[in-house]
Parts: sequence; C-alpha cells; structure tokens
Amino acid sequence: MQLLAKSAPKYKFLKNAAENIAQEIASCGVISFARFMELALYCPDCGYYEKDKDIVGRRGDFYTSASTGSLFGELLAFQFVEWLEAEAKGDGVSISIVEAGAHDGQLAKDILTWLRDRQKETFAGLQYWIVEPSARRRGWQKESLAQFGQVVRWVSQISELETFLRSAPAIIFSNELLDAMPVRRVGWDAGEKKWFELGVAVEAGRFVWRRMAEDPGDALRFTFHNLDLEKLRDVLPDGFVTEINSSAEKWWGEAAMILKRGKLLTIDYGLSAEEFFVPERREGTLRAYRQHHSSSDILSNPGEQDITASVNFSVVQRVGETAGLKTEALMSQAKFLTAIAEQAWRRTDLFGEWNSARTRQFQTLTHPEHLGRPFRVLVQSSQSGDSIS
Repeated sequence: MQLLAKSAPKYKFLKNAAENIAQEIASCGVISFARFMELALYCPDCGYYEKDKDIVGRRGDFYTSASTGSLFGELLAFQFVEWLEAEAKGDGVSISIVEAGAHDGQLAKDILTWLRDRQKETFAGLQYWIVEPSARRRGWQKESLAQFGQVVRWVSQISELETFLRSAPAIIFSNELLDAMPVRRVGWDAGEKKWFELGVAVEAGRFVWRRMAEDPGDALRFTFHNLDLEKLRDVLPDGFVTEINSSAEKWWGEAAMILKRGKLLTIDYGLSAEEFFVPERREGTLRAYRQHHSSSDILSNPGEQDITASVNFSVVQRVGETAGLKTEALMSQAKFLTAIAEQAWRRTDLFGEWNSARTRQFQTLTHPEHLGRPFRVLVQSSQSGDSIS
C-alpha cells in the first residue's frame, strides 16, 4: 500500500499520525475516511504498519495464520509446487512466486525454507518476488530473508512485474492484504432516499464523523452491482453504513492483468456482497484491533491500532473474471487447508511426519472458532486448471 502522494497537500510529515491527520484536515476541513485510514496505517515513520514489526502474534495486537507457526507457509508451499509444476509442464522454464503484503517476511521465510529443504529442484529455478512500497518494511523483510540471497527480489508496485511475468508460470498471492487497504465509508439517508459518504473532521480536539458532499453512487453500484440497490432503498434503516474498497478492486485488477500463466490467490477476512446488507451489520464491517481486543472506536488513537474492513469477495471475483481469469475456488480457509493437508499426509517422504506441533497449528488454522471460518480463500487462474474441491 502506498500513500496517495499525487493528491496529498505539500507539507512535511510529522512524527505522530494523529498530528498528520489533523494537519491535513486543517487544510481542507474534512477528509475522506479512506484518506484517514491510509494515513493512520501507512504514514511514513508513524503509521501503524510502519512503526513496529512486532504487531502480530502474542506480543502484538492480533494473530495471523502465519503467526501460529510454520505450518501455514509449509502447506502453501506444498500447494504452490503442485500448481507451478502443472503450469511449467516439465519444460524447464523459470517459475515465480509473488507475495504482496509480506510485512516482516515471516510467511515468505516459512515458504522458502520448506522449498529449499524439501523441493530443491523447484527452489533452484525459483524467483520469489515481494511487492513492497515501504522502505521500512522492505528492510525488515531483507533482514528476515537474508539467508535466501538472490532468490528473493523486491518491487514497489505489482505493475512493475509485468515484464518479468510475461511468460513465466507464477503464483501471485496475498494473506490479509486486501482487508487493510483504505476503504470509503458510506451511509444511507432513508429520508432523502440517497447514499452519502462519511468523512472525518476535527471537533473539540477529537476526530469525528462528518457527512461529505460527494455522491458515492457510481462506486456503490460497481461494488454491489449484483444486488438490487433500488429494492434495498425500501428496507434499509436510516443511517445504515457499509464500505467500498476501491483500492482492493483496483489492486486485484492490476494483478489479474499481469498474470499470464498461473494463479492469483488471496486469503482474507471477507463476505459475499449480500452479506454486507444484513441487520447485524448496520454499522458496517470496520473494526480496530489493539492488544488482541476489537473496538468499534475507529477514529481514536490513529497509528496506535489496526484498522480493517471485510473484503467484498463478490466484487473481487468479478474484477478477476472481467480481466480474463477463471475462478477455481472460493471457500473457507478450513476447507482450503484441509484439502492441501490431505495430500500432504500421504506424502510423508516429501512433507515429513505430521507431529503434535503441526496438529496444534492445524487446529488453530482450521477450527471455526479460530481462523478456519472467518478467513476465505479466492483462487483464480489464467487458464483452465485443476479446480480445488
């Protein structure tokens, strides 16, 4: 993710995210929530994802699948090899794995360690790309992945890989990336029968929600195109709120366009378009995390807490298909990882013994009360391939 530098006012960034946000609001009166979220999470030096790499795991603010142990990366590596071998068809071409949103590089390390130790031939012909616009996070990743030398390379934007992936079989994937991209927050005015956008202003020294003049109608219709928005007008309560993640839609479209041979994969919190419009989500899906506690106070402590919103898998899937990809799977993380594990269990010669540590990690990754149900997996391919059942 990258700050919207092209449209940002010309001023020096301060050392505090709240001060940076207040400074920008002072110049224009109100900013979109997407801009607030972007500054809170990605502001140089003081954004939440920029300050400290130890925000994940027991000592951090939330858990990810990669933070449960190495099994998650090992299962992904096992699956990636199968996909890449099918694409390469034994013709000796180079292969690529592209990870976007690698944070401190731990997941990449788990994947590469397994490939180096268990799939030496595949590893020898591999180029592992990391898409990382942040110089600070790139430094963390280079430190974590130093042992892999020239196997790992970096680019700032996904579009930079178009030339490199022109003919090489590739897997492009992300884990908990799209849910951290800045979203627009929109609300429903039942009296006027119209949608409005919610921005952020400063009042009495605090960040507050403020209705903006912009009409989000076109973006809303694109994101929820498969729903009858006219029919919703008659049933939605006044003040119903939801989100539009145009950043995720744009990123997925760019990744889909550069993928010529292989698969595009994301693992993330998410819902179908219909699931955004249910009574229990009248306040939307935005939430903050700090010290493993969820909060609905999204505007407090910018730079000190994570902010996330559920991914609309319906629109992401459609964007990929519009770019020419075929949807191979859209399923829970539990079902996805179980299907891989069933293959791995039969290949002890390749995957090694399934010990008690792996069993504990697997239970955390797949149990519906842990990570198995909240996370969904979308897999799309550049051409007809083996579907995941």
